[in-house]
Amino acid sequence: MKNENLKIFEEIISLENLFLAWREFRRGKSKKPDVIEFEYNLEDNLFELHQELKSGVWRHSHYTAFNVRDPKLRRIHKACVRDRVLHHAVFRVLYPIFDKSFIFDSYSCRLEKGTHRAVNRLEQFCRQSSHNNHQNIVALKCDVRRFFDSIDQDILLLFIKNKIHDGKAIRLIAKIIRSFEYGLPAYAGDSSAYGLRMTQRMGLPLGNVTSQLFANIYLNELDQFVKHNLKVKHYLRYCDDFVILGEDKRRLRELILPVSDFLRTRLNLSLHSDKIIIRKYHQGIDFLGYVVLPRYRVLRTKTKRRILKKIKAKSRDFKKKLISEKSFNQSLESYLGILTHCCGYKIGQKIKNL
Repeated sequence: MKNENLKIFEEIISLENLFLAWREFRRGKSKKPDVIEFEYNLEDNLFELHQELKSGVWRHSHYTAFNVRDPKLRRIHKACVRDRVLHHAVFRVLYPIFDKSFIFDSYSCRLEKGTHRAVNRLEQFCRQSSHNNHQNIVALKCDVRRFFDSIDQDILLLFIKNKIHDGKAIRLIAKIIRSFEYGLPAYAGDSSAYGLRMTQRMGLPLGNVTSQLFANIYLNELDQFVKHNLKVKHYLRYCDDFVILGEDKRRLRELILPVSDFLRTRLNLSLHSDKIIIRKYHQGIDFLGYVVLPRYRVLRTKTKRRILKKIKAKSRDFKKKLISEKSFNQSLESYLGILTHCCGYKIGQKIKNL
């Protein structure tokens, strides 16, 4: 047994880790009423959490559900402060164990990764594959349908158990995963591959920091399959969106079926049929809000419209004194910052002239 699998549970529930997790969780939330209330008796609350975890009586609380639009409608499930602190404590210990097993070109919710690095890497891949833009190439872009709602909890736990052999840690992780269930039909894949029940518990909540890590653990199986089984050189993924570059459409079309079969039979997932797109490089590769073209990139048209709409709304709120000048300027600088990553001079001027 590897050293990293020893005493994981004790490391997670240690008071030192809980206090560090609190510090990370609190960042940017210090004025929230529930956070203020928890902090008022911080030591008592963390000591109580530690004792409940140690004695095995801790239970996850219910979630508060609400909708956000960013830009599409998403259902967020928010746990209580105490449980979210524990999520951070679990994340702090598990992240370094699993992250080292992920492929380099997985960019969602990882240190020194993110959307801008993903788009930069796509541009690098395009230059390499097209011989510095002298040869046209094609890109296959896919999206996993209803990814977070469709994650099979039993399969996810199996992947985690393959890496973590501390029984107490597994039971704690299972409690967090089982705290949420999305009502989907019974397992549609080949359950014999994993020895699973035909009726599965599905889904992870958007809102838990642990869900970000668990999502990467789950789709790392796809990453490894594409890289090592299909031998794809230019592949990158951000959450449930991924891009494969190639020299001809025929080869990329041939990859769709094995990828789709792997998702269905091994992960109980499916590709979004309306979002399987093959485009030539010179037509622009739409990825993470930007469109990558030979020698430059631009903002996606929908992203431009959304930014202008939000800035106009902020401007109206500022003029009506509903928000402070500081808040308005922070929003303005944030959107102008997005434009520094692309050819956005014209839209930048529009924003400044609002």
